[in-house]
Amino acid sequence: MLLIENMGTIDLIGFIGVSMILMAYFLNLNNKLNSADIRYILLNLVGATLACLASILMEYYPFVLLEGVWTIVSVVALIKAIRKKD
Repeated sequence: MLLIENMGTIDLIGFIGVSMILMAYFLNLNNKLNSADIRYILLNLVGATLACLASILMEYYPFVLLEGVWTIVSVVALIKAIRKKD
């Protein structure tokens, strides 16, 4: 709890985003979520978006690029998953 109390808003946004990405990765490695699962895609999409936002607010541009590309890749995966269901 002390960690969260000492975090600023930007840190908290980034922490939540990165945690979501890591959760998706962990669940995939442990065969709990397939990479084509909509929940996996959404964890990555929301997580990358939040991490990108935090990076923008911190003006840390290498991670803006990384998380921005991760967000775009996740959007493409989401579109493919939605089209596949139709």
